[in-house]
Amino acid sequence: MEARSEPAEEPVRILFIGDIVGRAGRRALLAALPELRSRLQPTFVVANGENAAGGLGITPQIAEELLAAGVSAITLGNHAYHRRAIIPYLDIETRIVRPLNYVHSQPGRGYCVLESAGARLAVINLSGNLFMRAAHPAFSEVARALGELEHVEHVLVDFHAEATSEKVAMGFHLDGRATAVVGTHTHVQTADARVLPGGTAYITDVGMTGARESVIGVERAQALEGFLTQMPGHVDAAEDDPWLMGALITCAGPRKAASIEPIQMPAGR
Repeated sequence: MEARSEPAEEPVRILFIGDIVGRAGRRALLAALPELRSRLQPTFVVANGENAAGGLGITPQIAEELLAAGVSAITLGNHAYHRRAIIPYLDIETRIVRPLNYVHSQPGRGYCVLESAGARLAVINLSGNLFMRAAHPAFSEVARALGELEHVEHVLVDFHAEATSEKVAMGFHLDGRATAVVGTHTHVQTADARVLPGGTAYITDVGMTGARESVIGVERAQALEGFLTQMPGHVDAAEDDPWLMGALITCAGPRKAASIEPIQMPAGR
């Protein structure tokens, strides 16, 4: 009698959704996520939500809406503490993380560990040091965290940073030690998605989930006025033509990626 072979296990897939900006970004995510979950079958869905509340910060209500919609974890960035209501929430909800390299006594945590379908994923949030305010160097802090996460098979790092050079350097710094390093903060999807030589999936910026008819999420007229007058002024999150942007990482094994696929998807289509 011929022995039956066991069916191959489905690979772990991580869907990362780029910076959700305002109501348009939330609308794009909520509209697109059911289709993306059905088509891509992600094991984990991680979203950057640091601009989700009117373009600045996030509230507990918005965080709960995203988690209820199927987001597994939420990362933040330089606007982590912009909304006062979120501050105590960061110590309560373990699935939302602020930059690891902030002052250690500040509210919240820098990473969380998720479990799904027998797989574990550590989600680490980092802030850049160039042109950004972060208390500790990102490169040494992430190394410390990896030492605490040796038991976790997969690691996703959201590097919320301004300088492309710092992001690229972080990708090589973690190559072979993290499953994926994805850049956020600059809101424009870059064309450099690839698997690095050591097996880490990398992209400098996954892009923005929000209104494409905008200046990186801000109403165009308000942004232009600021550039033309060189004067400070009020800005609002734009609403027109919302798109979802992100990346799908398919894992090849512990701390190794087989592929990274950028995603751009108009809401409602």
